[in-house]
Amino acid sequence: MSRIGKQQIQIPAGVEVIKNGAVLTVKGPKGILHKTFKDDIEIKITDKTVVLNIKRNDKASKSLWGAYASHIKNMIKGVETPYVKKLILEGIGFKAEIKSAHNASASVSDGSKELNFALGFSHPVIVKIPEGITVTAEKNNIFVTGIDKESVGNFTAAIRALKSPEPYKGKGIHYEGEIIRRKQGKKTV
Repeated sequence: MSRIGKQQIQIPAGVEVIKNGAVLTVKGPKGILHKTFKDDIEIKITDKTVVLNIKRNDKASKSLWGAYASHIKNMIKGVETPYVKKLILEGIGFKAEIKSAHNASASVSDGSKELNFALGFSHPVIVKIPEGITVTAEKNNIFVTGIDKESVGNFTAAIRALKSPEPYKGKGIHYEGEIIRRKQGKKTV
């Protein structure tokens, strides 16, 4: 039995949860989120709560029960207060800046933005910022903000993977509060 799946999910004031077929829509003051759920789990929506029940008593349904409950909780929390992740750039000459994306064929900006990095490579690293995510770069700090927890986490992990922190000097991109295991360098005789 899933301890998370058995709990009733409270719907705060100002948030609306609607189920239309397999698609669950959560509307709130910060935006709207849509997610498709399989029919293995029954989702009942009342005025102030969401209750999940399993239809079949098999292993697959039981494993989805708690996962779906967590997804719905994250959607409700995200439309109320956006998720924020902070990355820290550490290293001499490492920097990040946000620029408007330019279409190469027409040399016209289409409104999208890019994150330009100088990470010690021979070329700049350019990452397109996905829709629904806001990124701010100040000095060596990068803040990724959005209402969808999954997309914020995936984009943040993709940025961190560009230059993971190395264990000798700790240079690279790391999360705020992340502990980097350090190694001892060569000793002189």
